[in-house]
Amino acid sequence: MHLAIESAYLSAEKFARDHYENFPVISFLVKKEQRKHIAVLYWFARTADDIADNPNLPDEEKIIKLNLFERRLTSLLKGNCENDYETALYNTITLLHLTHGLFYDLLTAFRQDLIKKRYKSFVELLDYCKYSANPIGRLILEINDIRDDSTFYYSDQICTALQLINFYQDVKDDYDMNRIYFPLDEMNNFLVTENMFELNKINHNLEKLVKYNIDRAEKILEEGEKLLEFLPGRLKIEIKWTILGGHQILTKIKKNSFDIFTRPKLNKLDFLILLFKSFV
Repeated sequence: MHLAIESAYLSAEKFARDHYENFPVISFLVKKEQRKHIAVLYWFARTADDIADNPNLPDEEKIIKLNLFERRLTSLLKGNCENDYETALYNTITLLHLTHGLFYDLLTAFRQDLIKKRYKSFVELLDYCKYSANPIGRLILEINDIRDDSTFYYSDQICTALQLINFYQDVKDDYDMNRIYFPLDEMNNFLVTENMFELNKINHNLEKLVKYNIDRAEKILEEGEKLLEFLPGRLKIEIKWTILGGHQILTKIKKNSFDIFTRPKLNKLDFLILLFKSFV
């Protein structure tokens, strides 16, 4: 059993490294003994995400698959595991006393992507982030045995901001799936219509909407930076690196005249510069 779990953990780490992300999932800054736990959490989230974003399945079938995935979660939390990944996840959750509800929250968000394609207000969007992004930050803190309300609050700010930033860099892909993550009331205020997203071309009204949203995301991210005061050594550097990555993506969007139809990416040089800044 031990060998099977360790084999699953190794597979999960390879899975995490093989999937490109603008933000580092596992780096040398993560303690060696924690990498396998973060990797299997990533496997869980990414597997559900791949179901929700599968272009070859209708939404109804995706919901069925997510419901099945949720039933597997419920079963494995009782110790009834069907494969090595589930066994490893059960081991991580049990060993580190991770909050079960955070995993269900993530699945709630993935299902919501399939039934709710528009958001009337920013408040509605924040509620989505509560399920889609914030659980990840809280789980990382729990892995490090950090579990107080202040750290959870600042972590939520960081994760919400990063989720918003992800929206701004994935506008075209999201629209192809009939999803718009700009609040409808704000689109109306800036005279932005849905057909502007279909044209894949920035204009003055859309530029003002994007700038408004980017400025707000920056303020949320800056509020979340207060989390760093509560974090130890490597974790502090890792989170600072991720925060700086978020700021850098926003900077790239600004420098590209707020053209959200060209996806900004962080290259190796960006990562090295941001890593250096994380240590300074």
